[in-house]
Amino acid sequence: MWFELFLAALLIAIGSIIFGHFEERTPLWRRLLKLVIYLGITALLSWTAGRFWALIWVFGLPALGMTFHVWWCRNHEIGVYSREPRDKYYQLRGWKLD
Repeated sequence: MWFELFLAALLIAIGSIIFGHFEERTPLWRRLLKLVIYLGITALLSWTAGRFWALIWVFGLPALGMTFHVWWCRNHEIGVYSREPRDKYYQLRGWKLD
């Protein structure tokens, strides 16, 4: 179980460094809740279903999320990594532009 949790935490750390700017105005409690749920499900799957299914979850969820992100951005004509036009991105996220 610890190996799967390590990999999940490593992916979270790398993902936060690379993609954290997309969550700049998301409340801290929500970001922490997503972390706890992701690691909790990883531990539960590892304990009950085994390493194979836990690793499918650990690598599959970020892959699914990235696929959805690219589709969503292109569907709304927003730069996949640049978030441009910024005002349109903020509006779709429900954030206020300063």
